[in-house]
Amino acid sequence: MDSEKPFFDPEVFRRQGHRMVDQLADYLKQSLGGGPMPVLPWTEPDALLPQWPADFSEEPRERLAELLERVIAQSNHLHHPRYVGHQVTSPLPIAALCELASTLLNDAMAVYEMGPVGTVMERNVARWMAGRIGMPAGADGIFTSGGSAGNLTSLLSARATMAGYDVWTEGVRAGPPLAFLVSEQAHYSVQRAVQAMGLGRAGIVPVPADAAYRMKPEALPDALRIARAAGAKALGVCAGSCSTATGTFDPLEPIADFCAKEGLWLHVDGAHGASASLSPKYRHLVAGLGRADSVVWDAHKMLLMPALCTAVLFRDGRNSFHAFSQHASYLFADRRPEEEWYDGAIRTLECTKRMMIFPLYAALYCWGTRFFGEYVTKTFDLGRRFGEMVAAEKDFELPVKPDGNIVCFRWRPDGASGKRLDELQIAIRQRLIADGSFYLVKTALRDGFHLRVTIVNPATTENDLAELLKAVRKAGHALGS
Repeated sequence: MDSEKPFFDPEVFRRQGHRMVDQLADYLKQSLGGGPMPVLPWTEPDALLPQWPADFSEEPRERLAELLERVIAQSNHLHHPRYVGHQVTSPLPIAALCELASTLLNDAMAVYEMGPVGTVMERNVARWMAGRIGMPAGADGIFTSGGSAGNLTSLLSARATMAGYDVWTEGVRAGPPLAFLVSEQAHYSVQRAVQAMGLGRAGIVPVPADAAYRMKPEALPDALRIARAAGAKALGVCAGSCSTATGTFDPLEPIADFCAKEGLWLHVDGAHGASASLSPKYRHLVAGLGRADSVVWDAHKMLLMPALCTAVLFRDGRNSFHAFSQHASYLFADRRPEEEWYDGAIRTLECTKRMMIFPLYAALYCWGTRFFGEYVTKTFDLGRRFGEMVAAEKDFELPVKPDGNIVCFRWRPDGASGKRLDELQIAIRQRLIADGSFYLVKTALRDGFHLRVTIVNPATTENDLAELLKAVRKAGHALGS
């Protein structure tokens, strides 16, 4: 219809696209330079809400450039070198361009015919990633929307493979209680997945961590005995590479030995740390990762991709078909699942999935794999250097020596302890966020709250981190410590 033409006019798209790329390029230049812009232009939620009213007109109005300027101005600026907050990276510009292309193409990847190119990209990249972490030939994987969905997918496959009965059809009450042995430092999405699967709180048997917050392999036999004494059938062990709270890596080789001896599934949440496998200097941190039955690896953390883009990798590729053993005749041909590897909805939570793989495939294809290994090495080096800087300051504490680019620390002036010390860390963080100088987060460890940084921006320097320590100390003094 003629009235619809302006909305799909290639020339309107070209004009708006050119202007948008110019705006974003200007933003990228400003944010990477760490200029006068705040990392986060903080506004209280209730104050921001009325600034974005639903005052939509019935008639079109071409004000995209104006709208984008407002969005940029009020967003959290992950490309700023003083963004050292959550484990969400500053995505590569090439990835953003590919996101534009995949969004316009909109190949919704439930079945092969709806996303042919993305489907084959996914399979080959997943197999490449499986090979990089040491999985054997026959390994396979699928991409899904985030580590939480990835952990759920992995544990559903473990349940289907290890339970000994058809839980999907008969339900969890058809057999003995099921349980997983889970590191006490596991990401909360693991507990959420276990309970969403209907296993209840008893479905998680905690495994203690040592002073460095790494799982104790020697504690696994006791955890297994506890599960069995409660009448539960233990399905597997959930380990981490690395801990979200402290960035420390579980010792996977002895954990894998235990699982092999006891006939248990080994799942490793490698959302953040699996990328260490790309660094010759730091791949020792994930030694044994290839022995896991399933691994989650987020490309939107240490592979510089936009969120969300998560690989779920299986040592035995056939197990990737067990998580969602359901049949939809209007989508899938009447064949064995292994013969339908190209219909992704068989293996993922999503029945419709965006072409999330294109940005990652393009970055690997255009930039090469060495680039990513060097990036991981650089950020891990800087994280360890920051740990040294913290340890050298008398009024700062380093609770655990960092393995990589996640570092916990706190400012401790003379006389501060207990509740007051916790309150001080929280207040310091809020003060830095409010003034926009840095964006960092907090975490609760055994002895209280700590500040935490994740160094994911390639533009972050040692000088930025030195300034962070000064800013923390200044904020602490201003709070009247």
